[in-house]
Amino acid sequence: MEVYAEAWNWLKQHKCENAVSAQVLERYAMSAARWIQCEEAISAYGFLGKHPTTGAPIPSPFVAMSQSFMKQANGLWGQIYQVVRENCATVYEGRSPQDNVMEALLSARRNA
Repeated sequence: MEVYAEAWNWLKQHKCENAVSAQVLERYAMSAARWIQCEEAISAYGFLGKHPTTGAPIPSPFVAMSQSFMKQANGLWGQIYQVVRENCATVYEGRSPQDNVMEALLSARRNA
């Protein structure tokens, strides 16, 4: 919800909240939140896991999931940002909500 609220407020600040589809914004927020969750799991459990039947070390499934959600979030953010660039009623300066997602990932690793 935090990711969605930050992105919505950013769009509203630039007067583009009606130009971006609510579904795209929701999918972005969901993908970004899941990406953060996977990165927190990687920080907590590491990059290796244990095979359920053999017990041998295997790559953590959270790594592949994280990469997938990161790709989705970045692609959706690209769509949102493109709409803002084309329709923005104000000059864009400063940070975007995508920067805050990266900060959340970094702070999660520091707190782990």
